[in-house]
Amino acid sequence: MALQTTANIWHNGQLIPWDKAQIHVMSHVIHYGSSVFEGIRCYSQPNGAGVFRLPEHMARLIDSAKIYRMPLPYTVDQLCSAVVDVIEANGVAPCYIRPIAFRGYGEVGVNPLKSPIEVYIANFPWGKYVPGNDGADVCVSSWSRLAPNTMPSLAKAGANYMNSQLIRMEAEINGYSEGIALDVNGYLSEGSGENLFIVRGGVLYTTPLANSVLNGITRSSVITLAKQLGIEVVEQALPRELLYICDEAFFTGTAAEVTHLRSVDRILVGDGTMGPITTALHDEFFNIVNGLKPDRHNWLTPVNVKVGEPVAV
Repeated sequence: MALQTTANIWHNGQLIPWDKAQIHVMSHVIHYGSSVFEGIRCYSQPNGAGVFRLPEHMARLIDSAKIYRMPLPYTVDQLCSAVVDVIEANGVAPCYIRPIAFRGYGEVGVNPLKSPIEVYIANFPWGKYVPGNDGADVCVSSWSRLAPNTMPSLAKAGANYMNSQLIRMEAEINGYSEGIALDVNGYLSEGSGENLFIVRGGVLYTTPLANSVLNGITRSSVITLAKQLGIEVVEQALPRELLYICDEAFFTGTAAEVTHLRSVDRILVGDGTMGPITTALHDEFFNIVNGLKPDRHNWLTPVNVKVGEPVAV
């Protein structure tokens, strides 16, 4: 597998060489998981490239940091400008973008307040996330999502993804593409790194934020598109067995984009193919992000980069 590298990484306001983006082994984040981060995609456009919902991602990064008492010394606009700078400096598009803020090398101990806050932004080429060109074969995980009063699900925090790793590894070891977790009450929550949608009787259902799910930006985008296409959207607690009798199901997320589910626990979803509602939303999403339809929501931030000709590292 090729290393996912580019020439530069943004660190605390400056571009530095990729290989110089290093931290001390005694950094707080290594011992206690004290990080918050984002995943963002930059898409090819007919006349360049565009970053998908960049301000919303950076606002969520700041919110996540605030929840964990990590005040970031940058505004949303400054972080957005930093993303554009690093993409243009590296000349790599389309690409995946990873902003991360974490507690660095300071005082060892659970209390993080005396450890400095570091902010990095990297970008690199990246393709499909959930395996399976004909849809994903997934399972319901034996691992549950965190209870609401344990760790905050609205924060996109590194520590939360230890739970995600257990879900994803269990699924892969058992021959599935991905796992779906239940919440503490046994209702459907989300995948290891994706929000979940289900279609039954022409209605689009998704789990509400109260059921230990991340407030996904692709999730909110798909809800917006569905309403504009005249598709009824219902947010409510969903029982596990609805997965086995639904007409369609799909994941959303920056990495997963819109990925339809072929089967759950070896039971076909519908006839196993991408259904009409999923297809309509999938096509609408990709037509907008790839510049084949007008960006009527102003979701794309343009970057000045020649697509397909990355700077040599």
